[in-house]
Amino acid sequence: MTAFGRRNSAGGMGQGVRPAFGVAKPLKGGGDKPAAAGTNGAAPMPGGEQFPPMPGSDGAPTTAAAMREDAMSRLADRANAVHDQGEQNGFEASIHKIKEQVLPRLLERVDPEAAATLTKDELSEEFRPIIIEVLAELKITFNRREQFALEKVLIDELLGFGPLEELLNDPDISDIMVNGPNQTYIEKKGKLQLAPTKFRDEQHLFQIAQRIVNQVGRRVDQTTPLADARLKDGSRVNVIVPPLSLRGTAISIRKFSEKPITIDMLKDFGSMSEKMATALKIAGACRMNVVISGGTGSGKTTMLNALSKMIDPGERVLTIEDAAELRLQQPHWLPLETRPPNLEGQGAITIGDLVKNALRMRPDRIILGEIRGAECFDLLAAMNTGHDGSMCTLHANSPRECLGRMENMILMGDIKIPKEAISRQIAESVDLIVQVKRLRDGSRRTTNITEVIGMEGDVIVTQELFKFEYLDETDDGKIIGEFRPSGLRPYTLEKARQFGFDQAFLEACL
Repeated sequence: MTAFGRRNSAGGMGQGVRPAFGVAKPLKGGGDKPAAAGTNGAAPMPGGEQFPPMPGSDGAPTTAAAMREDAMSRLADRANAVHDQGEQNGFEASIHKIKEQVLPRLLERVDPEAAATLTKDELSEEFRPIIIEVLAELKITFNRREQFALEKVLIDELLGFGPLEELLNDPDISDIMVNGPNQTYIEKKGKLQLAPTKFRDEQHLFQIAQRIVNQVGRRVDQTTPLADARLKDGSRVNVIVPPLSLRGTAISIRKFSEKPITIDMLKDFGSMSEKMATALKIAGACRMNVVISGGTGSGKTTMLNALSKMIDPGERVLTIEDAAELRLQQPHWLPLETRPPNLEGQGAITIGDLVKNALRMRPDRIILGEIRGAECFDLLAAMNTGHDGSMCTLHANSPRECLGRMENMILMGDIKIPKEAISRQIAESVDLIVQVKRLRDGSRRTTNITEVIGMEGDVIVTQELFKFEYLDETDDGKIIGEFRPSGLRPYTLEKARQFGFDQAFLEACL
């Protein structure tokens, strides 16, 4: 009798009797030997293996050992890599070196108050003879190209943001990250790279940071070492100074395109499909409440600006942000901005305060740049009280996480209501969640469009309308994928019907 209580036949492992547990043949290794007898007549696999080998990039079989060797060699290359520190080239270095000699003598001959009233072009004309005079005093001979370069550097130093001006004027750069006076990184086409930009010293960099935040009435110093600001073109700036930043003053600038981005442009960039673009246009036009979810730098603000293009020009729109960076494309748009506390810690105006005040300003839509805390409840209340079409952004990795974050943000406040009531409020207020993601190849894609249907017990029920499916990767690292509609009838079809878009919405989702 076996361990499982079954009697073996008299003939032992006779015909029609399965072998006892634990006697199965082990997996065979590599080798070109034919399959042994007793494998049920199965045809031998190539190389004598029971499973087909994984193909390599050229279609040839790749053994596990070769794949492991390739992975280990890439790890070794990364571990032993020596990173470039981004030294300035000879021409730039010489110009900046001479600038240090010329600038003090130039300031002696210039009235700062009079210079501040002139434009850059006018100041350049005024400076030209003075610079030639100073260079003659210092016995420095420059050709025309070097003189123009020196003029530009000096004017940027006096009226602009110094070494940052050249980076700010480059349309291909989307992010600038200054990590102290000696290291600056930029993002071009989704990839980070080291820039040759350097500052004279920490004091020079700190002065540039103060100049940026002072333009919008903020301040940054050791008592207030954190500041959010914006540039004239709407670019977002964050500054953090010592003692919080150990490498010196750190400036992070998120640049925005001068040309307004539309949903059609995002479609052309490959961020979404034609059907997804149609669905989002209808969502914006039909006053659906939309939450845009994603990680840092994934394109949430860009998506919000693009959706705003579909708002009816006759609607009154209020935007509320910590640092005003939204640039809506509507005529009746009023931007509001929070205010930090003063030196005594008084006078702060929060996003929650502005949302409550906005309800008294007869808005048709309220748009929040980003929700981070208890103001989420105020926005849901606005969505539920006649301000359909309100929108906001928040940080989350998926639509389901987005709903969980909204619940947690409301619980962070002093609101004493049960979690089930909060979930019900979210389910009744939010219509769509648009998930955007920045993939590892630097591209930004709209990965999910999800409807919020309602409650089932104490769980919020959602329905996915579109999803981005990863398929493959090209040799140069570009991700290939497909935007797939779920083929489900949208729950928000009734809202689209009220505006006459029900048929177009249904066709886009199927």
